[in-house]
Amino acid sequence: MGWLAYAPMPLAIEHVRRMRGGAQAHLMRCEDQSYYVVKFQNNPQHPRILANELLGTRLAVRLGLPAPVVSVVEVREDLIASTEDLVIQLGRGRAPCKPGLQFGSQYPGDPAALVVHDFLPEGPLAEVENLHDFAGMLVFDKWTCNTNGRQAIYFRPPGRERYRAVMIDQGFCFNAGDWDFPDAPLRGLYSRHLVYDSVRGIESFEPWLDRLLRITPEVLDELAAGIPPEWYNFEPGDLFRMLEHLDRRRARVRELLLDAKNSIRQPFRKWT
Repeated sequence: MGWLAYAPMPLAIEHVRRMRGGAQAHLMRCEDQSYYVVKFQNNPQHPRILANELLGTRLAVRLGLPAPVVSVVEVREDLIASTEDLVIQLGRGRAPCKPGLQFGSQYPGDPAALVVHDFLPEGPLAEVENLHDFAGMLVFDKWTCNTNGRQAIYFRPPGRERYRAVMIDQGFCFNAGDWDFPDAPLRGLYSRHLVYDSVRGIESFEPWLDRLLRITPEVLDELAAGIPPEWYNFEPGDLFRMLEHLDRRRARVRELLLDAKNSIRQPFRKWT
């Protein structure tokens, strides 16, 4: 089920390193002694990326999918001013990261002790202990119109021999900063189709399709609560309209999965 709790709002106290990716996130240690991958309001993609990450990850957890603990992280101006690497690269120049409330995705352990991969060779990938969750994550990605490919990380939990997948990076759900839903058959798919080998037909998606029916407008409002309004430019009407659209889309997810199945890439190799 992943980490199901929401972390309280932590305060960042130390910069660890820059992370890869278009949002130019930073790995930071917080006063709760946990580590968070932090995306800033003035990231190069869009401020709404932060709202998408928070809401999207909460929705994934509600569907029973393995997603990280997420939180609003406070990063104060004095830490930014004293940390040379806390900058956003902008073309030929750069700007300091904006202080205030940022999005944080909790790292699954101490980065000095835990090895985390974003790629596994085919053999270990096929043996990932929760590989079936990629099918559930596709239900999520089709529902939320994730316009990026599915992203995941892998690590070995203490005392376990097999890797576990955790689904990260929900920033391009709801079409990133546009908050519309331009569906296409290949959107949201993981690039390596062996992760879908548990899919034998539409019934393989049923556990998550059933849970999706329980995400009512009231649940959407609950999960969207607490998103800092500066992440959506203090326009609550935009957020409300996006949630309304998201609610209406639940009825289309089966159709969108079948569109993916019939696409030129044929991602479900064992569909019977």
